[in-house]
Amino acid sequence: MDPSARDSRDSHGAFGADGHPRRWAILAVLVVSLLVVVLDNTILNIALPTIQSELGASQSELIWAIDAYILVFAALLFSWGVMGDRIGRKKVLIIGLAIFGVASAIAAFSASSGMLIGMRAVMGVGGAAVLPTTLAIITVVFPPHERGKAIGAWAAAVGAAIALGPVLGGILLQHPSWFEWLLGNRWGSVFLINVPIVIIGVIAIARVVPETKNPQPRALDIPGLLLSVTGLGLLIYGIIRASETRDWLAPSVLIPAFVGIALIALFLWIESRSDHASFDVALFKNRGYAVSLAAISLSFFALTGITFMLPFYLQILRGFDPLSAGLSFIPFAVGQIIAAPRSATMANRFGYRAVMSFGLGAVAAALGALSLIQIDTPIWLILIVFFIFGFGLGNVIAPASTVMQNVLPLARAGAGSAVQNTVRQVGGALGVAVIGTILATRYAQNVEPFLGRLPVEISDQAKDVASESIIGTVSVLDQAAESGVPASIIDQLQSGAFEAFLNASHITSMISTAVVLIAFFTVLLGLPKIYPPQKIKIEEPNQVPDPEPDKSAK
Repeated sequence: MDPSARDSRDSHGAFGADGHPRRWAILAVLVVSLLVVVLDNTILNIALPTIQSELGASQSELIWAIDAYILVFAALLFSWGVMGDRIGRKKVLIIGLAIFGVASAIAAFSASSGMLIGMRAVMGVGGAAVLPTTLAIITVVFPPHERGKAIGAWAAAVGAAIALGPVLGGILLQHPSWFEWLLGNRWGSVFLINVPIVIIGVIAIARVVPETKNPQPRALDIPGLLLSVTGLGLLIYGIIRASETRDWLAPSVLIPAFVGIALIALFLWIESRSDHASFDVALFKNRGYAVSLAAISLSFFALTGITFMLPFYLQILRGFDPLSAGLSFIPFAVGQIIAAPRSATMANRFGYRAVMSFGLGAVAAALGALSLIQIDTPIWLILIVFFIFGFGLGNVIAPASTVMQNVLPLARAGAGSAVQNTVRQVGGALGVAVIGTILATRYAQNVEPFLGRLPVEISDQAKDVASESIIGTVSVLDQAAESGVPASIIDQLQSGAFEAFLNASHITSMISTAVVLIAFFTVLLGLPKIYPPQKIKIEEPNQVPDPEPDKSAK
């Protein structure tokens, strides 16, 4: 590391008023590290129909394949943040990427849904080290007046991954023979692709990123960690359990959910009174921080829930192959990539409240439009909606993240950034669980009358499988066709199943719209007028000009 950069640090480890001299190269490396973590989730979404078909996974198991990662990820974020403050953020970043890479390689060979869910949880352990550490390093190496642009680029990387993930996943799924000989399945390549990216990232971090830590780190909060993991796990379990019982009021749904909520409340109470809390509840007393966090968390709730549903709509109802479905997400990412970096400039001009309100309004409009789509809606119209969705989200994530980072003390950059990312990931986990479960239960209710028309030769067990998901219905109808059921009946049943899924997806889109509208009014009415900090210009002292020559002397 450049010695002059080291010597210019303040007592919190920050690199002075001008930042680290290689801060933009550092940002590029951090973006690569972030890409692999975000990339994996977006790749997985496009592979869900293939995984469900090959592993015979139920709808609840698919939800767990996503939420096992997010839950562990969210629960460990603040612990990894504190570890970064204590032993060094560069070390934690390398350790996290290594765990993520190894777990990805094993997940690619999963022979059952249980094995896949387990490896996804281990991937969450590694991924949890990456997000808060990259954001904390950005906070330390960039001065306040550049931090908005840096976080805008960081947020744009998330948008790029959202586009690159489905496209890359579509290419890999479109050509299963590339890796099927090695993995024994058609979908494992979506995890194996993480390994080379991780290797590149680790090498780049070792060479470019400086080591930073908190000179006065806090102790690890083990009781808080155990309470948060248990509480979140029980809450999500209760919600997902409803997709299996199809009864939101069943004891097996309500008991774990309420116990989980009680443990989360106990966790927050303990953290508010602890001298070494990793999850700094006091940060919520800052209205700018609290409102920004609410906006971004509710947005992630809607985003993760909708992106769980869309691959099934595109691949099953519209008949797209995985690559075409993946390419459909490009407008979403393009919108986010355009909006996120420019949001800092717009915030300078209009303030964070105006930019975030505009973004949330655009997201709500896009989600409202998705609640109206039909099986024959022109694809170009859907792509426009995806662009508006991404453009709006780009005007929410970057400015909200910047507001939250700017109110955090530099001494707690790691643990502080972990708080916002923890709550955001919890919002995402709840989005998948709630929206995925509503989609499953509503679909089961809608499709049941159509399944009653199946011939008596089709067993009740097969009908139960068909009612679990649209993939299960299509599989059972294929079996019925092979057993000699007339094509006209199969077509009628399939059309009914498609309508049942479409109706369920409309309801989930309307719920997501309502959630984002809550975020919109929260920002509009609750966020103070905040503008980005400006660079302070130090002017030279006025100098006395040299006296003009005495012309009369000539």
